[in-house]
Amino acid sequence: MNLTETTVRKNYIYRGKIINLRCDDAALPDGKPCKREIIEHPGGASVLCVKDGKVLLVKQYRYAYQKAIYEIPAGKLNPGEDPALTAVRELKEETGMVAKVKKLYTLYPTPGYTNELLHVYYAIDPKKGEQTLDEGEFLNVEWLPLEEVVAKMEEGEISDAKTVVALQWYLLHEKK
Repeated sequence: MNLTETTVRKNYIYRGKIINLRCDDAALPDGKPCKREIIEHPGGASVLCVKDGKVLLVKQYRYAYQKAIYEIPAGKLNPGEDPALTAVRELKEETGMVAKVKKLYTLYPTPGYTNELLHVYYAIDPKKGEQTLDEGEFLNVEWLPLEEVVAKMEEGEISDAKTVVALQWYLLHEKK
């Protein structure tokens, strides 16, 4: 069975700095008309950094959830930027750590309404550098023992999807 939906017309409602919002006219596989609400996002990259049995996390206030949450360092891709370079850049900017990275996954965070791709990396041989936060960026950098991070994940205190995926990868593949 053909599952393809066809875009008839893209209707932009909002164009912003980070996202664009559309309400498209589309056609279902059987040809019947439908509407599709889409958030366009340039994508992002994140990086899991583990050293000496501790996980590097940032705690940052997220307005949409009205609370500060734990996450692995991450950020938005610049136009045409290689996601690996984004991961390295964000790791340094947010935490001061410098590392090469290994690709783990490309995720569809919410495929029902956004085209965002989220690239997840693992830091190789991380070393201390200098933190260079973006203007208006406020966060706490914390090195937490792996056992504490797992407990926080199991208790729901760490619920960020990219962070949970990266930590699950680590627990399955790297923890010795």
